[in-house]
Amino acid sequence: MNSSSLGFNVSVVGRGRDSFSTAVAKNVIVLALGLIINYINGALIHTFRKHQIFYLNPRYILFIHLVVNDMIQMTLTISLFVLSYISNKINVSLCCVILLLVVFTTLNTPINLAVMAVECFIAICLPLRHTELCTVQRIYILIAWMWTMSVVITMPDVFLILATEPIELFYSTIICNKDSLFNHPVHLEKRDVSYIIYLICVWLTLFFTYVKIFLAAKSAKSAKGSGDAKKARNTILLHGFQLLLCMLTYVAHMIHKALYYTFPENFTHVLFISYIIVQILPRFLSPIVYGLRDKTFRQHLKKHLMCSATSKNQTMAWSKDF
Repeated sequence: MNSSSLGFNVSVVGRGRDSFSTAVAKNVIVLALGLIINYINGALIHTFRKHQIFYLNPRYILFIHLVVNDMIQMTLTISLFVLSYISNKINVSLCCVILLLVVFTTLNTPINLAVMAVECFIAICLPLRHTELCTVQRIYILIAWMWTMSVVITMPDVFLILATEPIELFYSTIICNKDSLFNHPVHLEKRDVSYIIYLICVWLTLFFTYVKIFLAAKSAKSAKGSGDAKKARNTILLHGFQLLLCMLTYVAHMIHKALYYTFPENFTHVLFISYIIVQILPRFLSPIVYGLRDKTFRQHLKKHLMCSATSKNQTMAWSKDF
């Protein structure tokens, strides 16, 4: 396995360390997990599109944006994972486009989780102002703002490459990972500072919303209000756990260095497990937090799956008749 595919360059660890059977097994596992998660996410997106109750509700719009964002991110990272076994190097221009999309979607996830937490806080603690503050139009503006923030944070890296490297670089080939392409000292300093500020703001938002919802659940008088507040509190906790996993992406280079010196003989296997935990597991949680835990979404998803199964059985019966 090429360790650079996971964002950590170790010259002594190359694809040759994995036997053919091990390489096939790892790729099959990654592709299988990716297909399963994308299938679930695809069913959620289809359910969202088919029912007006969802795309007129700000909460579900934020959720489906997170699902689409995670699908893009996971598809690209899995592609890079498989590509690291097929071809060691790819064109720099193509690599740059792929990495930018990966970074954009990776940065979007924490912001999306923070915005969803704020929406939960408004729904529980400011229910009378929820329809006023959380409108569909404002949610789409927030989504546009998420992408704008990701672009603003990332594009200076590209401009720095254009300013410091010859244009011929974009016609050459490279091992496609951030550390190979964005390796200027300024890149590293900017990355560390921006990530720290970025994640502190997101964690403070989650902490504030959780405390407020926790206090609301504690002081709720009616059983129904208490139940809603407790469910929102549990949702914020799941957001926090998901964000904790997402944060591993931002400190992956430090974790990989520590793992390399701790497990030098089995580093490729440890790195593979790290990839599953850091890149795959957080994307698996997204459909669970809202899609499968939410009663309304779960009911419509069941109807969609049952209709699909019925339609498939009818098609098979019709084919047998002929």
